[in-house]
Amino acid sequence: MIRAYKHIFFDLDHTLWDFERSAEETKREMFETLKLKDRGIESYEAFRENYVGINLDLWALYRVDKIGKVDLNFRRFYDTLCKMGIDDRSLGEAMASGFIDGISSKTYLFPFAKETLEYLYKRYPLHIITNGFEEVQFRKLKNSGMDRYFTSVITSEEAGSKKPDAEIFQFSLRKTGALADESLMVGDDLLVDMAGARQMGIDQLYVNHEKKIHDEPVTMEVFSLEEIMELL
Repeated sequence: MIRAYKHIFFDLDHTLWDFERSAEETKREMFETLKLKDRGIESYEAFRENYVGINLDLWALYRVDKIGKVDLNFRRFYDTLCKMGIDDRSLGEAMASGFIDGISSKTYLFPFAKETLEYLYKRYPLHIITNGFEEVQFRKLKNSGMDRYFTSVITSEEAGSKKPDAEIFQFSLRKTGALADESLMVGDDLLVDMAGARQMGIDQLYVNHEKKIHDEPVTMEVFSLEEIMELL
């Protein structure tokens, strides 16, 4: 039986806001604007192939506080350039700055994101809990028109802790005045969002956009945002 929820918490990237599409377009634009082909990188695909693994490794370090956000943003580009034979810090800095500016201007959402939020915010207080860079996340929400739906936005920088740590969920409950057993966490990541909420006694709604096979014990699961309106 579904609980009578009083607060709904959403993850932002990969759940509502289409991070992959936005990031891909931004990186492609930078490849052309900064003329990386003239610097010896044969194609965007070659750049991307090297970037993906480096970016994932750096994000893993960021989540456990081994590096800060400035280092993460700079090194994912600079380290990729170095791996491809271009040791140019100024170019790495230009890419880091261009990426933040470019991606925060994108407005790509998953299908039915706004329709679902329009339906929910009339019924529940809605909140964001995000590990993303604070200034970027607020720009994304404003530029995409989603900011109007959320009562509060909790960032890992404000909370001093990142999902899936218990501290960020505790901070979120205190800030919003919500109780764990009256709350629902909606997200796309089984570890960061779902396991993080579960340890706090918060119900979980897994948005499985890619229809991944898994055996995690989530409270509810949907394959599109549209399905949420049928559940709540």
